[in-house]
Amino acid sequence: MYFTKYTGLGNDFVFLDGQTALDITNPSLLAQKICDRRFGVGADGLVLLLPSQKADVRMRIINSDGSEAEMCGNASRCVPLHLYRRGLSHRRDVSLETLAGIIHTEIVDECCGLVRVDMGPARLTRAEIPMDGFPTERAINVPVEACGQTFYGTAVSMGNPHFVIFTDEVEKVPLAQWGPELEKNPLFPRKTNVEFVQVLNEHTLRMRVWERGAGITQACGTGACAAAVASVLNNKTAAQVSVKLDGGDLQIEWPEQKRVLMTGLAQEVFTGDYLDL
Repeated sequence: MYFTKYTGLGNDFVFLDGQTALDITNPSLLAQKICDRRFGVGADGLVLLLPSQKADVRMRIINSDGSEAEMCGNASRCVPLHLYRRGLSHRRDVSLETLAGIIHTEIVDECCGLVRVDMGPARLTRAEIPMDGFPTERAINVPVEACGQTFYGTAVSMGNPHFVIFTDEVEKVPLAQWGPELEKNPLFPRKTNVEFVQVLNEHTLRMRVWERGAGITQACGTGACAAAVASVLNNKTAAQVSVKLDGGDLQIEWPEQKRVLMTGLAQEVFTGDYLDL
């Protein structure tokens, strides 16, 4: 089974395309096996690139625990590079069909792997996220009980749910302890990604993330977008920020509070043949 390994700022994925991707009958089981960092290739998720009638390609993202994600910002930056460098697309702009809708990508600098993604509008009501409560209400700086304490955060969906919590000392957050409890909080019927964010200045955020279905990761593209949106909604930053993640920086823009734009690096790591034992 021929695969390609990609990383978006340390958030890594195993890519399958063509007939190989079409032949996968149990992507959940395969993801758990191939993403295992001791017995498999090792990755945060499995990405299947499939034919689409709505876009240039359909992208399925299966987390390392076997669950399927609606969308992945870091993986979406890797896709156009994969298609362009292998001659599967001769354009630098590629549209992706995802469970969160159609995503538009553009290779800004192919040599260094810089890609810009139009992530679409942020969803802000409880019904859209989804989060329990009055459906049309926005959940801005709302309390959530977990780990025997109260966390105040802002819920944002970028096609997948996020709960953004601001803190003065993000490096001291016990992410492995708090992350899984908040992810599975009953207020979020589909669980949630969890971001702890420290505002460094009007144009800079420092973020650490617990990803739904994957745990602690080096970066989360949709999470960085959610953090930027939450920062604007809470009057903490401007609409254009640099988000500093464990794996590197992402540039996020939310002009006129409409569509969210994300720019960052993506990189091919290696290729190989996986023996699905």
